[in-house]
Amino acid sequence: MTRGRARDTDVCGVTAAVAVIDGKWKTTLLWVLESGPQRPGELRRRLPEISEKVLTQALREMESDELVHREVYDELPRKTVYSLTAHGRELADALAPLSDWGYRRLTRLAEARTTS
Repeated sequence: MTRGRARDTDVCGVTAAVAVIDGKWKTTLLWVLESGPQRPGELRRRLPEISEKVLTQALREMESDELVHREVYDELPRKTVYSLTAHGRELADALAPLSDWGYRRLTRLAEARTTS
């Protein structure tokens, strides 16, 4: 899916939503940011598998899609904090039932493996 579809008004709603969360890290970043504002270093510590480049790119795309707010404090050293916008919280709430379904599926798969 291309980034352009995130702003395409001639697609179905599910496609528009998936275009905004497309990628390996965006749903995880939404989940982490639900717990409150985070500095980039905190995000890296919570997600050690993500590279700095990929983190920066994902956060920029999420900021462009109005899911996160980036606040830069004018102090030395520079302090940057990311938080969910109201739009981002709305998306996280919309994804909650899908997350619940995913956990139920994982439980079912784990149970099937132990009974096989």
